[in-house]
Amino acid sequence: MPALPSSSVQAARRAVADRLREIRREANLTATDVAGRTGWYKSKVSRLENAVTPPSDDDIRAWCRACRADGMVADLIAASRSADTMYVEWRRLQRTGLRRLQDSYIPLFERTRTFRIYCSNVVPGLLQTGGYAAALLGAIAAFRGTPDDVTAAVAARLDRSRIIGRGDRRLALLVEEAVLRHRVGGADVMAGQLGHLLSVMAYPSVSLGVIPFSAERRMWMIETFSAYDTDQVQVETLTAQLNVTAPSEVEQYLRAFGEFSKLAVHGAAARTLITSAIDALG
Repeated sequence: MPALPSSSVQAARRAVADRLREIRREANLTATDVAGRTGWYKSKVSRLENAVTPPSDDDIRAWCRACRADGMVADLIAASRSADTMYVEWRRLQRTGLRRLQDSYIPLFERTRTFRIYCSNVVPGLLQTGGYAAALLGAIAAFRGTPDDVTAAVAARLDRSRIIGRGDRRLALLVEEAVLRHRVGGADVMAGQLGHLLSVMAYPSVSLGVIPFSAERRMWMIETFSAYDTDQVQVETLTAQLNVTAPSEVEQYLRAFGEFSKLAVHGAAARTLITSAIDALG
């Protein structure tokens, strides 16, 4: 990943411009041809192809229409719109502390009806206990050197988690078995967290699956991601949050979630794995 958000934005804009050029070439058209079909000056075609000028939604529609590639419009518009927000460094998101970041998710959570969350490293935020969240957010704040507002951030995270008890939402969550074994906050904190997982499994709106160590992998472990309906996916890396909105990319994450679901166990089998992890705490 590029080190700075600005360079990432430029890379995203360049990717859109490169795709416009590819579409033109695949249609066996010259820049002059596109200019003639759209009624633009040739210089505008050049600026769009060289990422000098970001395309508007109408520019993309006109380009694709000229190249008989209307099927590409949705993806290109989504990619163009998200260029400024697709890659945002955590240090930028957390520069004023962790509480504001927790609150920033509220509008997204309020408009989402179906959550699909895959976690390969930690318990999903929506299912975290206060002790677990405090230990995890405390470690994050220390590592990144952000202002210490962990107590307020934990309260905000727990308040946001009340959504799991609302019947108008569906939450499908998948975790790797390793998540149950990684000790965050010590044995007592983990015991409370694992016990909480057993409790939330009783909610009719919650589906919690565990992918066992013994599962024969048809889908490799990837980065933690959260899909909000079928509109947006957020991907977490060490340094940044990626916001994916291009329909074809969102579809790939939804497909990955479906593959992970086939590997996971639910119900009694999942409870057995959680109980075993509690027993292993000693």
